[in-house]
Amino acid sequence: MDIRMETVPPAQRKAKPDEKSLGFGRIFTDHMFVMAYTADRGWHDPHIRPYGHFSLDPAAMVLHYGQAIFEGLKAYRGEDNGIRLFRPQANLERMNRSATRMCMPTLPLDTALAGLQVLLKVDSDWVPRAQGATLYIRPTMVATEAGLGVRPAKEYLFFIILSPVGAYYPEGFNPVKIFVTDTYVRAVAGGVGEAKTAGNYAASIMAAVEAQKQGFTQVLWLDARERRYVEEVGTMNIFFVLGDRVVTPPLSGSILPGITRESVLQLLGDWGLAVEERPITIDEVLAANQRGELREVFGTGTAAVISPVGSLHYKGQDCLINGGKTGELAQRLFNELTAIQYGRKADPHQWVLRL
Repeated sequence: MDIRMETVPPAQRKAKPDEKSLGFGRIFTDHMFVMAYTADRGWHDPHIRPYGHFSLDPAAMVLHYGQAIFEGLKAYRGEDNGIRLFRPQANLERMNRSATRMCMPTLPLDTALAGLQVLLKVDSDWVPRAQGATLYIRPTMVATEAGLGVRPAKEYLFFIILSPVGAYYPEGFNPVKIFVTDTYVRAVAGGVGEAKTAGNYAASIMAAVEAQKQGFTQVLWLDARERRYVEEVGTMNIFFVLGDRVVTPPLSGSILPGITRESVLQLLGDWGLAVEERPITIDEVLAANQRGELREVFGTGTAAVISPVGSLHYKGQDCLINGGKTGELAQRLFNELTAIQYGRKADPHQWVLRL
């Protein structure tokens, strides 16, 4: 499909923000990519347009029945001034899996990826140059058909917006404090936990707010049935280094299949490390720490890339991990992935798409 262009005149474009105070998700670029779907026409009218409001009917089905999915990825400006994307095809493929689970139409991947690349070229000046800062990319699909009654909608809108964001670790690569909740659950096998759908994030807010009030950075989720098995941490997948083995929970239907998780597993295999994707209980984790076998814990995700965990708080007790310091493997993985993303190092798996 041809991509129609409607751009903001140069003189009317926004002033670029101070890259030292970007924060996350507060500032948006001049343009967005939009594409519509109707049951009779399929996907049509892909176009670039000025960033701005949408008009939705009060009966739009996304507002009532929650058919909303999204993705998150980043564009990186390298030292050579080149702009790179990290595994964008994998993000769009995962979005299609989310769409299938939510009874939404799958995207034409070639058109969606082409639209993203055109959008990035139009707004290329928004890709930050400051160390560690990036351009966050948010592809989203929502049901727009007006009507009440629980069923799949017949009309949808797909759009991509861009937001320059600051370095995730402006003060250094420091471990975080995690609260382990056995009161709230994120998802259950057979539900929509493996889909990147808006409702999953709404369900997580209360636990996150309560944890933050107590001084913790994120929440570690346990399984919904027995509330013993580790699942995810915040919006990240989680890994444990037990002796000479790296353990991470399996994708059992209630865990989001992270792109960074998959990349970490590939790197660990490349380096010849023993990896186990298996169920692991919070009791096993704490017992291993008491025996001195728990060497590291870290999360993986688009925003942080790698997030070392310095302590776990469970049932009123604090569990200090690796003396509260960043582990060697977490640091190595962070260095390797960011070097690939910014073009400082060879990309043996062809993960990077350069504009």
